[in-house]
Amino acid sequence: MSAVNDTPSQVSVFLLTGIPGHEGAHLWIAIPFSFMYAISIVGNAVIIYFIKTDPSLHEPMYIFLSMLAVTDIGISIATIPTILGTFLFNYREISLNACLAQLFFIHFLSKIESSVLLTMAFDRFIAIRNPLRYASILTPLRIAKMGLVFVVRGVVIAFPFPLLLKRYQYCRASVLSHCYCLNQDVMKLACSDIRASSIYGMFVAISTVGLDSLLIFLSYVMILKTVLGIASRTESLRALNTCVSHLCAVLLFYVPDIGLAVIHRYGNSSTHLLKILLGYVYLLVPPLMNPIVYSVKSKHIRARIIKAFVK
Repeated sequence: MSAVNDTPSQVSVFLLTGIPGHEGAHLWIAIPFSFMYAISIVGNAVIIYFIKTDPSLHEPMYIFLSMLAVTDIGISIATIPTILGTFLFNYREISLNACLAQLFFIHFLSKIESSVLLTMAFDRFIAIRNPLRYASILTPLRIAKMGLVFVVRGVVIAFPFPLLLKRYQYCRASVLSHCYCLNQDVMKLACSDIRASSIYGMFVAISTVGLDSLLIFLSYVMILKTVLGIASRTESLRALNTCVSHLCAVLLFYVPDIGLAVIHRYGNSSTHLLKILLGYVYLLVPPLMNPIVYSVKSKHIRARIIKAFVK
């Protein structure tokens, strides 16, 4: 393995970090990580399969859920090689180009997931506020156009990250904080002026995660206002129950994402272990929990699963 030192030469290989101080337990840590990846990919694939094959699930709510599942599978596939490679085989090296490609896909898919979660909040608002026009507002063609907008938005936002990082010189100790690549982690290793990346990263955080989470919050304010206007208590609880699974998905995604961004920007050495653990929560927990939450809370998906696996 190549030595890590401070030289003026251009660094072309980064070293990934597992959990510092627990290198001897990496193989044991890899076991639950492998199970989490397996459950994430299989669980989301099952959700996509049921939604695709069951005509009763061809509703806007479930189409958005299938988009969320596709995104979660993509995030899992983008991070499996480096995370399991580090913990299972102690293979820590990653080239600059491979690192930039990985961070592009992580940021690209994360921005798509944020867009999908925002649209799912809008979907719940329409379903509760105006149920008679629900199907006419969220038509399949309109949903397909939304999906295309999500992809274009993700590419436009994520593409400048590797483009800016590619221009920098890396001549410092090339050890990353995680066993995958993030923009805020890589740019700290540059010995060039990183103000452009720092400013752009802050702009993206405010205009995507900040704006999307604010709009989701406002959607739920409107949903709550609508529900409180329903005379029947039973109907009110039923309407709110349809939002529980989405609220869980929102919290699972935004809390680690915002926490990780804050720690990377303002954290000190005492928060290093917290930063590493939160980084794994940010990438591993939402793809793992989303299919479980929706399978438990959505009676239609739950009934489809029971029908498929229980005779």
